[in-house]
Amino acid sequence: MGTFLYIMELYSIQFFFFIAVLIICYYTFCRKFQWVILLIGSMGYYFFAGGGNLLFILVTAITVWSGGLYISKISSDFVKYKKAHKELTKDQKKTLKNKALLKKRIILLSVLLINFGILAYIKYWNVIFKTSAGLLLPLGISFYTFQSISYLIDMYNEKYPSEKNFFRFLLFVSYFPQLIQGPINRYDKLGVQFNKTHSFDIENSKRALLVILYGLMKKYAIANMLSDSIELIFGGILTDRSGAFFVFGILLYSAQQYADFSGGIDIVMGISELFGISMMKNFRQPYFAVSLGDFWRRWHISLGAWMRDYVFYPFALLKPMQNFGKWCGKIFGTHCKRVLPAGIANILVFFIVGVWHGAEMHYVAWGLYNGIVIAASDLLEPFFKHINAFLHIDSESRYMHIFRILRTFFIVNIGWYFDRIYDISDSFYCLGRTFLHFDITKLIPDLKAVVFNTNLSNPVYVMCGYIIALIAIVFVFTVSFQKENGKDVYLLLQKKNIVIRWSILLLMIFLFLGSFMVSTSTGGFMYANF
Repeated sequence: MGTFLYIMELYSIQFFFFIAVLIICYYTFCRKFQWVILLIGSMGYYFFAGGGNLLFILVTAITVWSGGLYISKISSDFVKYKKAHKELTKDQKKTLKNKALLKKRIILLSVLLINFGILAYIKYWNVIFKTSAGLLLPLGISFYTFQSISYLIDMYNEKYPSEKNFFRFLLFVSYFPQLIQGPINRYDKLGVQFNKTHSFDIENSKRALLVILYGLMKKYAIANMLSDSIELIFGGILTDRSGAFFVFGILLYSAQQYADFSGGIDIVMGISELFGISMMKNFRQPYFAVSLGDFWRRWHISLGAWMRDYVFYPFALLKPMQNFGKWCGKIFGTHCKRVLPAGIANILVFFIVGVWHGAEMHYVAWGLYNGIVIAASDLLEPFFKHINAFLHIDSESRYMHIFRILRTFFIVNIGWYFDRIYDISDSFYCLGRTFLHFDITKLIPDLKAVVFNTNLSNPVYVMCGYIIALIAIVFVFTVSFQKENGKDVYLLLQKKNIVIRWSILLLMIFLFLGSFMVSTSTGGFMYANF
C-alpha cells in the first residue's frame, strides 16, 4: 500500500513516469497490441493498490464475463432452435422462451448476488455490526462493480454481442484511469474503443493536457485548500455556533466537493484521452442547474444514468407500479398517473444512492431528502405553473432563470448538511441553527475561535489558502459560464494571442503549485472512499 501512495498522487513524478512509459509503448513498438499495453498498465496500477485486492477485481471480471457468455449462449440457442423447428406451435415457442428466460434470470441473479454481496460485505459489515473485522475497501470496487453489472444486464437484455475474449473484458473492468472515482462507463461505448488502433494526435494531446492541468488546479487549489477549514468547522464542537458559521462551512464544502470530484474526473478523462480513449462525461456545470432534478442530471452523470437505466425504469415499469399508476390516474387525474409512480421510483433510486455512499444514517437521510424533494417538485409542477400565471411571471425570462439557479443552489446546499455532517442529530442541529439562529454578527468571532485559532492552524496560511481558493473558484466559474453558454473553452483559448494564452496557463500552474506551499491537506480523492 505504501508503494501505491506514490502512484496515487496524480501530480507525483512516479505517476508521470508511469504514464510516459505507457504512452511511449502504446504509440511505438507495441502499436499493434495497444489494448494489451493498457491491460498490463491497468493490472500493474491495481497491483500497487494492494496485491491482495487483485482477487476481488478478478472475481468480478470472471463471474460477470462467464455469466454474460452463458446468457448470450442461452439466447443464441433459443433463436437457433426456434429456426430449426419451425413446426413448433405458438404455445410451445412461448414455453421454450420462458424456460430460456428463467435460465437467464438464474444466472443474472447469481452473479448479482456474488458481486453485490462482496461489495455489501466490504462496505457495510463494519458499520452495521459495529465491528473492526472485515476488509479494507479495494480501490474502485463500487465503480468497477457497477460498470461490470451494467454489461451483464445488457447481455440479459440482448443489447449487444458478448465479449468472447476474457482479457479484453478484464481491461474494460480494470481500465486504470476510471478506477479511482469513475466514471461508470458502458461496454458498448468504452469496450469497443479498445479494439481500435489509435494514432498519436498532437492537438488531442494538447487538449487533454489542458484538461489535466485544469483538474489539478481544481483538486489542489480549491478542494485541498478548503478541506482543513471544513474539518475544523464540522469536526469539532458544534454547539453555540451561529447559523452563519455553519452556512459558511457548507458553502466551503459545496466548493470543495465539486472541485475534488470534478477535478479528479478532469484528470482521469484527460489521461484517458492521451491514449485516444474517450470515457463517459460525468459533469455538466451542475451549479447552473435550474432544479434539483436538473442538478442530478448534471452531477455524477454516469451514476445517474446507471440508476436510471438499471433501477428507475425497471422498477417503474413493474406491473404493480403500472397498475398503481392507472389507479392514481382514475383517482387523481392524468398528472398523478405519470408522476406518482416516477416519484416513488426516484425516492428508491436516491435511497440506494445514499446507501451507496455509506450505511450511516446521515447518508440515508441525504438520499431520501433528494428523492423526496424531486418527487414533490414533480407532483406540484401544475401548482407552480398556476402561481406563475396568476402572478404574471414569465418563467422563461432571464431573471427567472437566475432565480431558479439560485433556488436550486440553496436546495442542494441543504442536502449537503446531511452529506457532510456525519452525525444525523448534528445535521439537524446545524440546520436548526441556520434557520433559527443565523446571526451574521457572530460569523467572524466564530471563525477566529475555530478556523484561525493559532493552536490549530497558522492564520497567515489560512488566509493565503482562502485567497488561492477564491481566485481558483472565480476561474472555474468563468470557465463553467462559458461552457454553459455552449462555448468550447479550448478553442477560445487557442484564438487568444500568445500573451493571454500563457498568462492563463501560468495562472493555473501558479494556483496548482502555490497550493502546496500553504496547504497541509494531503488526502486522496473523496469519491475514492465510495
